[in-house]
Amino acid sequence: MKGIIIGVDLAKSVFQVHRALQTGEVQFRKKLTRQQFSAFMANQEPCLVVFEACCGAHYWAREMEALGHKSKLIAPQYVRPFVKRQKNDAADAEAIVIAARQPEMRFVPAKTVEQQSRAAVFRGRERLVHQRTEDINALRALLYEHGHVFPVGIRSLDRMAALLEDETTGLPILIREECIELLAQIAEKTARIFERNKKLSTLASQSDQARRLQTMPGVGPITATAVEAFGPDMSQFKTGRDFAAWLGLVPKQHSSGGKERLGRMTKAGQADIRRLLIIGAMSRLNWLGMRSIAEGSWLSRMLARKPKMLVAIALANKMARQIWAMLTKHEDYKDPELAGAA
Repeated sequence: MKGIIIGVDLAKSVFQVHRALQTGEVQFRKKLTRQQFSAFMANQEPCLVVFEACCGAHYWAREMEALGHKSKLIAPQYVRPFVKRQKNDAADAEAIVIAARQPEMRFVPAKTVEQQSRAAVFRGRERLVHQRTEDINALRALLYEHGHVFPVGIRSLDRMAALLEDETTGLPILIREECIELLAQIAEKTARIFERNKKLSTLASQSDQARRLQTMPGVGPITATAVEAFGPDMSQFKTGRDFAAWLGLVPKQHSSGGKERLGRMTKAGQADIRRLLIIGAMSRLNWLGMRSIAEGSWLSRMLARKPKMLVAIALANKMARQIWAMLTKHEDYKDPELAGAA
């Protein structure tokens, strides 16, 4: 039967299933355990199965495809407006179906196993970096309590280690031992981060797409791997501007009555890629990268009249549009200034 939509509200143990026709006629509502769900869906005729894009949704989307169904994912914020009054699993499953019936609805592409695996390595590295930062801040705080002030960041780690080795500083024995323990934890995490960096570099070297992305200034193995792991198929975006907007590299709008009111960057998109592109853009604007900026170029004109951070975000937006062009046209990076001169 054509025009059947099954909405599934996922949970740890119990799934709520809502089946309806494209016209909105409800056929049934069921509550199934995790073990019952696969067998139940295997007995259903091929139809559209819709999930909220949440933990486990990408796995189940692939499972439904393997059973002969068509699967789609919807972002939770697009489902929420269709929940009727009281929120419960049955209402959520029904709202998923109603949202999926909207002709203008935007769907989330299901990730492949390879994408999720690369994302796990990337997120593992990010977790270690955050933990190391916490340890460094704890070490700085302990030393600050005893009269020794160090600036924020990992660059002062050698100075802190030298201070702890100096027995004439007057630090209490217990404080010195606690600080040395923190130094050992920081060293261990630094070694593990280095290993993750090597793994990400290896993964990037095995992919032609990642190699192509690294031809762009400001894009390294970590950024290239993040684009592969978290970025969807670029063909779903009509233009590079759409991809930049998907990343959240656009101003927030409060426009009405034909009058445009633009605010700060929305930060509503993919945070990992956006953050790395901004970091890459800042690397092109530091004292070393400034040497390669041609006089009279778009970048030099922007730097002459705008703050550096604002220019970095604008450059990250431009890099996102260039990434879209590179991946859709299957071409390496071409410098716009040199291309215009040619």
